[in-house]
Amino acid sequence: MHRILKIVIMVVTCVAVGYLSGEVTRESVATWYPTLKKPSFNPPNWIFAPVWGVLYVMIGVAAGLVWTKIDDQKEVVKKGLSFFAIQLGLNALWSYLFFGLHNPLIALIEIALLWLMIYETFIQFNKVNKTAGYLFIPYLLWVSFAMVLNASIWWLNR
Repeated sequence: MHRILKIVIMVVTCVAVGYLSGEVTRESVATWYPTLKKPSFNPPNWIFAPVWGVLYVMIGVAAGLVWTKIDDQKEVVKKGLSFFAIQLGLNALWSYLFFGLHNPLIALIEIALLWLMIYETFIQFNKVNKTAGYLFIPYLLWVSFAMVLNASIWWLNR
């Protein structure tokens, strides 16, 4: 399969997961989320969609770049893509736990696991392709911020 096609497939996959996560959050953002106490550093709601959109494209490109190396570094690529799949599933699950179930505590526990899987994906991707590793850094930073925000919202609303 051609390199560009692999990248496109991964980007489309990530954007699709993001879209589905957005569908889970949409109603709660308008109804439940506004009722929560939030910390002073809570960003405006409009910022989340564009940030996540860019991040999904970046991690999709990263995964595609790693996938292109499957013939050269089969075991490391398979391991990295396995962690990638796990973290992408956990990413979607967080939206369901926080916005779907309205459960910031369970979402906080889950986002800690998500962060670890993102970090491990970063480590594995970095072994295969430095650019792919670098593309994961903003995602890791944003999820770090999201974890602090999640913890603050849980704390303020317990």
